[in-house]
Amino acid sequence: MQTNLPEILRHRRQKLAEIIDLPAVLWSGSSSPRNFPANTFPHRANSHFLYFAGIPLQNAAIRLESGNLQLFIDDPHPSSALWHGETPNREEIAAKIGADEAKTMAELANYLEDVATLPVQDATTWTQQTQLLDRFILPKTQLEGIDLELAKAIVSLRLTHDAAALIELRKAAVVSVTAHKAGMAATSSAKQESEVRAAMEAVIMAENMTTAYTSIVTVHGEVLHNNHYYHSLQPGDLLLADVGAETQTGWAADITRTWPVSGKFSSTQKDIYDIVLAAHDACIQNIAPGVEYAEIHLLAATIIAEGLVNLGILQGKPEDLVKMDLHALFFPHGIGHLLGLDVHDMEDLGDIAGYDQGRSRSSRFGLSYLRLNRPLRPGMLVTIEPGFYQVPAILNDPKTRSQYQYLVNWERLEQFADVRGIRIEDDVLVTESGSEVLTAALPTETSAIEDLLNANFS
Repeated sequence: MQTNLPEILRHRRQKLAEIIDLPAVLWSGSSSPRNFPANTFPHRANSHFLYFAGIPLQNAAIRLESGNLQLFIDDPHPSSALWHGETPNREEIAAKIGADEAKTMAELANYLEDVATLPVQDATTWTQQTQLLDRFILPKTQLEGIDLELAKAIVSLRLTHDAAALIELRKAAVVSVTAHKAGMAATSSAKQESEVRAAMEAVIMAENMTTAYTSIVTVHGEVLHNNHYYHSLQPGDLLLADVGAETQTGWAADITRTWPVSGKFSSTQKDIYDIVLAAHDACIQNIAPGVEYAEIHLLAATIIAEGLVNLGILQGKPEDLVKMDLHALFFPHGIGHLLGLDVHDMEDLGDIAGYDQGRSRSSRFGLSYLRLNRPLRPGMLVTIEPGFYQVPAILNDPKTRSQYQYLVNWERLEQFADVRGIRIEDDVLVTESGSEVLTAALPTETSAIEDLLNANFS
């Protein structure tokens, strides 16, 4: 992506200028302290800034108008070389990204009349935004006026990926696949989850990438965002690993696989896994331009419900069970989300990106967590990630037990106690004629996963 960076960025801002006729300023953000000011968390530039600036700058801003870009950033302090080595100056950075002008951050105040902006996530910067623009610019607040207009324009660009973005997204996918294979290889000798996590993240770090989100590597897959790694690995456990790489310029991958610690699925584990896999495969087969993503979600829900009926866990017609949201007892989240510069792409804007105009989130348990509800278009990258989870807080709730006493065979469900959580997730690009799975090099079938694991056990 870096070879023709100025040309790529120029094309993106020209496309923005075709959609909106107003100036916009985007801030990169600054580092947040871990505990004392000099000890900061690693900086991650704001994604909207990255889309038009191309490189992860800190304490910088860009002004976009009529296809032109002004860069605002200060030169490194003279003492910076002692601590951080030689770093590019303002003019060198401007040349690298094809900026039309380069100015200091102090000069930014002179170029803010009638500009639109989007909030960043760190408090230092959004406080600065609020003060300079004399209006509240806060994360998680509803955008209004020209800021909302800007958000919608940027969403329309970032919903589909250009060729340069796809190069980066493919890089992230390749490294993430390798990381998952390394995790499988490490499982036979690992004593606890943290060792598998370390093996996976080592692959990502070795490629000079970071994780796109906090890794999930757990034998307690029923905890959807489990970020603890201290549990021991036992032969009867399933290990759920949700780990994805992020390239140096911010583009993400997102993969989940679930595999048996022992190297072989039990019969009950395989039965449930194959249901989740059937939903996964059917959803991917139905990805195509014009297809409603919500219908893909309902397809997964119906297949999971049907599979659980066939196993004797649920009772009734699958379509009726889905209408009652009964499937959501075991599959409570959405089928996936947009993927790009953010692992949940553009969710800092709320549902502006995920939900088509005029649509809002459902109040239904089985649909309220759906992150994407719009027709698919060529160039979109989405995740497909059906799952099955036995969440104690849901299944042990007396109200749930009473409400569904005739629709759930609770005694039969107890026979599947060795299945805490299973998720299978791939990154799927919508093409002109269908779809392409960017993460297809990582197997999903139980036999192929067992082959990988047992190759490492021998």
